[in-house]
Amino acid sequence: MKVKQNILNKKTLITLASVVGSSALMAFAMALFMHEADLLPAGFMGVAKLVSMIGEKAGLNIDTSVVLVCINFPVALICAKKISKKFVFYSLLQVFLLSCFMQVVPTFVLFEEIELNVIFGGCIYGFAVALALRGGASTGGTDFIALYVANKTGKEIWIQVFIFNCVTLAIFGYLFSWEKAGYSIVFQYISTKMVTTFHTRYKRVMMQIFTKEPDLVVSEYLKHFKHGITVIKGTGGYTGDETAILLSVTSSYELHEAMEVVKEADPKVIINVTKTSQFVGKFAQPTI
Repeated sequence: MKVKQNILNKKTLITLASVVGSSALMAFAMALFMHEADLLPAGFMGVAKLVSMIGEKAGLNIDTSVVLVCINFPVALICAKKISKKFVFYSLLQVFLLSCFMQVVPTFVLFEEIELNVIFGGCIYGFAVALALRGGASTGGTDFIALYVANKTGKEIWIQVFIFNCVTLAIFGYLFSWEKAGYSIVFQYISTKMVTTFHTRYKRVMMQIFTKEPDLVVSEYLKHFKHGITVIKGTGGYTGDETAILLSVTSSYELHEAMEVVKEADPKVIINVTKTSQFVGKFAQPTI
């Protein structure tokens, strides 16, 4: 129980730190790079701003925040029911903190070249999104949809999200400015690559665990995780002592926690981790 309690406390602290860090980095990227390059935001924020701009062009006063709430609310409600209320809470906290940081982060010119603003802004913005996802939250909007699909199927759809953003930006380009739309698409491509690089929740690895206490290690492992674990009996080539090799496939997101549990059960354990390029069969997805 002590191990489990410590892990839960660490998870909460990591989530809070990720949410705060993500919102601060995103506010920095938007204030210094997106603002200077005059880019259209991605996701639901981009849709809301585009609707407001189209309304303004048609002589209608459409509040961006109202549109944003209207399209976010039903998706957040579905995620609260199908994923977890905690995930939605931390995601909304990230959005709230982002709006707060946006009020205090100063806007000044760091790069005069628009290309540098697009590149650096895309990298920082994408890393901020990945940081929130790694902590068990999101930045709302299309992240809700991406996480919902990934949680149901085990497959990530960041490329599809990028295509959706490109369609939104193409409409923006047709109605307002192709040049700004083009730079915005490059920005979104860079940020999407950052997310797919650093967000590893649905990537799997195999742990090879060498221990002389297999029963204790297996018992503790199964208390914390829903993954199967195979026990193979062997003999140490150097010592000649009887040992056990435990094999288990887990998500890279759970790897650090799994190693802590195993080492707590047997401090003398040896763990080897290898990447799993393809996995066929049932696999329990880690809860958010």
